[in-house]
Amino acid sequence: MSFSVGAQPEDIQALIERVDWQKIDGLVPAIIQDYSSSQVLMMGYMNQDALLETAKTGLVTFFSRSKQRLWTKGETSGNTLGLKSIALDCDQDTLLVKVLPIGPTCHTGTTTCWDGDASEESQLVWLSQLETLLAERKNADPDSSYTASLYARGTKRISQKVGEEGVEVALAATSGDKAELVCESADLIYHLLVLLNDQGLSLSDVIDKLKERHK
Repeated sequence: MSFSVGAQPEDIQALIERVDWQKIDGLVPAIIQDYSSSQVLMMGYMNQDALLETAKTGLVTFFSRSKQRLWTKGETSGNTLGLKSIALDCDQDTLLVKVLPIGPTCHTGTTTCWDGDASEESQLVWLSQLETLLAERKNADPDSSYTASLYARGTKRISQKVGEEGVEVALAATSGDKAELVCESADLIYHLLVLLNDQGLSLSDVIDKLKERHK
């Protein structure tokens, strides 16, 4: 059972009533997962009030066992977790909360409380992190960053680069040069991500459209 951000009150209440609140004295673990990359970010605990507050505000709120009160993630740091959906597991005692994070999630300044060797990250997580890096380059010095120089030259130039790289991909495939096809495809994806960011969009928007088409 689950509900998404903006759900009707009756749907939220129905999930609350399904939760087995008695297993841990009125608390249940809430696993926080990045909606875009599927990376697990942190784990906290929610009681009924925290779950209701999360659904009401759209910002993930926990019950702090140390402070003995509700605690909205980012209330002091600004690194909030925007709610996308909440799902209840088959044993009805654990929540999976999908979010759009603003800033690093861990109090140590890392993306996730389980940061480890980058080589262990999934390719989707890495791609999401690349998107974040490209967005940050918007404010960099154009003289020291190729990405920043693209943003500085505007949408028209970025669009031209996407078109040029698309042609290069097609030519590499036509010639049968697989190594070149991989290289040119990487260039195309990179420039497409820059263009999407330039337009206030992300790869998630594209994936959502693909899902919509293939329901």
